[in-house]
Amino acid sequence: MMTKRKGSVMEADIHGMNPAQARRELLQLLDRLGGDVTELHVIHGYRGGDSLRSMVQNSLAHPRIARKMQSFLNEGETKIYLKAKK
Repeated sequence: MMTKRKGSVMEADIHGMNPAQARRELLQLLDRLGGDVTELHVIHGYRGGDSLRSMVQNSLAHPRIARKMQSFLNEGETKIYLKAKK
């Protein structure tokens, strides 16, 4: 998984992973993210099928996740808004 940070936003690209691998990687990333990160943008693609998008939007759960939203400009991206880290 490729990640990069832009201020308070972290971007994670999960292209090429299967849903189980992607879930494991994203959960580990969410565990490690500092409290100053407020959004996680997950790049999952959409042309090669929707199994990754479906996993991110429908079944990915973590205590830091406040809400999820499909990007309006990019169908292959889901924005995850994060709760403050306790």
